[in-house]
Amino acid sequence: MSPASLDEALVAAAQGGSTEAFSRLVERHQQALRAFLRRTCGDWAAADDLAQETFLAAWSRIGRLKVGASVRAWLCGIGYNKHLTALRSRARARSRDALYEAERPPGSQASAEDRLALDRAMAELPADQRACVALCLAADFSHAEAAEALGLPLGTVKSHVARGRARLLQALGVIDDARR
Repeated sequence: MSPASLDEALVAAAQGGSTEAFSRLVERHQQALRAFLRRTCGDWAAADDLAQETFLAAWSRIGRLKVGASVRAWLCGIGYNKHLTALRSRARARSRDALYEAERPPGSQASAEDRLALDRAMAELPADQRACVALCLAADFSHAEAAEALGLPLGTVKSHVARGRARLLQALGVIDDARR
């Protein structure tokens, strides 16, 4: 059986729901996909992550692959789009960080001592509370976005953020003007 006809048979089986057939497609093409992404990204770890994301996306889209299409080319196309999305995301993050730094008043940098105290206080928060605080206070997620990302009810996220914020301020020795 030629490689192309083997791929066609595996694709047909995968489209029928066979995870084993899809697994064989992954085995057959993962080395080529990873090599392509490593050359494209220039970062081996990022390329490996993108390859995993590519295979997850490919599994959900296997039904769209046309008969006779090159599986390797299809996978590389998905991987390349994942790479471009990651580049855009990093560019947005850099832009956001630069804007934040530019708008921050001079002298508002936390001291090394305060940063260490904050890190210790964060580490002491329960995992769910820490995640809510990290998303809402550090990553500028809305409560609704954090609830969706974490799979928690909105009210729970709001409570976790309020309690976590209070504990962090207490650890830093800051009086919470919102509580007065």
